Amino acid sequence: MKQLPITLCALLLSFQSIAQTKQAPEVPSPIIFIYDASGSMWGQIQGKTKMEIASTVLSNSINDFAENQKIGLVAYGHRKKGDCRDVETLLPISNTSKSQVAAAVKAIKPLGMTPLAYSASTVIDQLRKSKEKATIVLITDGIESCDGHICKVVADAKKEGIDFKLHIVGFGLKAGETKQLECAAKAGDGNYYDAADASGLSEAMTEVASQTVDKPKGNLGVFVLKDGKPLDADVQAYIAGTKNKAERGRTYTDTTYLYLPQATYDLEVWQHSQNAISPVLVKNVQTFNDKTVYKTISLDGAKLHIAISNNGVLWDSNISVKTTEGKNVIGSRTYGEEKELQVDAGVYNIEVNARTIHGLEATHLLKNVTLGNGEVTKVAHDFKSGVAIIGGTYKNEPFDVGIKITDPAGNTVYGGRTYKQNKEIILIPGTYKVTLVEHGVYNSSAKSAQFTIEIKQGETVTEVKEVK
Repeated sequence: MKQLPITLCALLLSFQSIAQTKQAPEVPSPIIFIYDASGSMWGQIQGKTKMEIASTVLSNSINDFAENQKIGLVAYGHRKKGDCRDVETLLPISNTSKSQVAAAVKAIKPLGMTPLAYSASTVIDQLRKSKEKATIVLITDGIESCDGHICKVVADAKKEGIDFKLHIVGFGLKAGETKQLECAAKAGDGNYYDAADASGLSEAMTEVASQTVDKPKGNLGVFVLKDGKPLDADVQAYIAGTKNKAERGRTYTDTTYLYLPQATYDLEVWQHSQNAISPVLVKNVQTFNDKTVYKTISLDGAKLHIAISNNGVLWDSNISVKTTEGKNVIGSRTYGEEKELQVDAGVYNIEVNARTIHGLEATHLLKNVTLGNGEVTKVAHDFKSGVAIIGGTYKNEPFDVGIKITDPAGNTVYGGRTYKQNKEIILIPGTYKVTLVEHGVYNSSAKSAQFTIEIKQGETVTEVKEVK
């Protein structure tokens, strides 16, 4: 009976400890922005210059900072074209005016080079002299253009004992351009964030604001894989056995570090994008105050490999994966290639619709397909079809007619128009009734013709009829 109060007390203390780590200190350490004003910031994303987007996002983001938050601003590349020493401190780290930051950023006109290493050195020198610790946030849309080595600059400063955390936000960078930036962020005990557009930049800035130098160093590292490759995933930690949120992070295809006071937690992990794989729940993860625990989590689901063909040739088809109760899980299109989808393990019905093939059997249902977690299940279906070439004439001249094709039960399987040309229609084998009607005339005076065609697999039938 005495154990219950002790357990509740421990849980309460754990909640209090977590809440304290969330709170900003009474006087938060400075945040210093290094702002990209190189000429490439005139480039556009979704109709707006990167300069406009970055200025707006930065100005909006700092509005959520504490009123006493010190905000420094350094810009590079805004005064002289081709000058690798064009780095200027626009606002000192003692500044607390958010409006001055917004005004200074808005007034910048991109012009020159991208001296990342020299910019970082400039800010680090300020911290060396002031003896303050700070969070440095570098926003850049390009890589180093002045022969500097930012990763070495940051690593050397850390060895020297200068206290800072460096986050780097890559804005609109191409694949393969981020290696040095990722290296520098890691050396600076921070994160590299890849922002492709305004939404991504805003999201990165929100997370940066919560990952300051004042926050205790993470004691739980989470790395997520899918198909054996690093995955951009979200991680939510809860007090074990509850839905009480403790901490959250995002991997950005790297390790995310959470600070969780010594206790037991449940982790919910999911891919940072729409996907048919449900979140993975990892229970009872123990953390410690004096060491870092690492967890590698796989989000591999069941793999469905689909090959849809027509007369033995891969065919463009629509795919719909549904539960046996009929609930849609995921849809896709093959575009004439084999397709692989990932879903939770289970039993599914797979509906396949062959595009541009007509007839009641142009949709095929694969029932009760069992998919195992981490397994690849191959399914295939080959549609059988023939071709009908249909046209209309009047007084032996090509004529514009509407085409209606029905099956023996009277169901319409195709409707179209000739535009005075013969129409090629792919049909499932069988017997069909074809009706031709003069286009644009919607009464009994319309010229028309009716006939029956038989479609056989792999064969072509040509019927050009005189309408009367």
